[in-house]
Amino acid sequence: GSHNAVLSGMLAAEHVAEAIAGGRANDELASYEEAWRGSDIGKDLRKVRNVKPLWSRFGTIVGVGIGGLDMWLNTLFGFSPFGTLKHGKADYATLEPASKHQKIAYLKPDGVLTFDRLSSVFLSNTNHEENEPVHLIVGDMALQQRSEHDVFAGPSTRYCPAGVYEWVDKDGNAAADPSAKDVRFVINAQNCVHCKTCDIKDPNQNINWVPPQGGEGPVYQGM
Repeated sequence: GSHNAVLSGMLAAEHVAEAIAGGRANDELASYEEAWRGSDIGKDLRKVRNVKPLWSRFGTIVGVGIGGLDMWLNTLFGFSPFGTLKHGKADYATLEPASKHQKIAYLKPDGVLTFDRLSSVFLSNTNHEENEPVHLIVGDMALQQRSEHDVFAGPSTRYCPAGVYEWVDKDGNAAADPSAKDVRFVINAQNCVHCKTCDIKDPNQNINWVPPQGGEGPVYQGM
């Protein structure tokens, strides 16, 4: 995964540089899509393209077993009896209103096998200037309150691995009651590890991740 991420970044840079050298601007780098699919990245990902759809469709035990068989056939013979499977719907569309579910009582991190999020963010050496423009753009803050908080009980506070998002009360404390009305949305963008989960998982697609200034963020090689 790390090697594919580096290679995709190198390919993107090459195609951007080519576009700039050709005097192009404000168009789509369609050649990049073709390039990564034809590269070692595309060949690597093609073998495993059906694993997660099979897992989601048939459950952990059966799905992983069939997924393993599918990878084996792809690796040895270059084909899959399933073709290319797709998920039934986008990830953000799988969220259901909080009223349909019981609140989960999460165990506190024990500091041995499980750790709190901010300690893990510290290990990632994430760095953003405190006063730089926020790179996590909320399109409609009223919609965020009306839907992400009031209907879905603020999942952004749980799906974000870096504790970027908080719903806080009038005193600035984390709102203990997900159904509390007198709250506001706080974005701690300096903690962001650029996983883009919020961009993908927000139920209204109301949060947009954009690159921060100066390429700032986690410094994983320092770990």
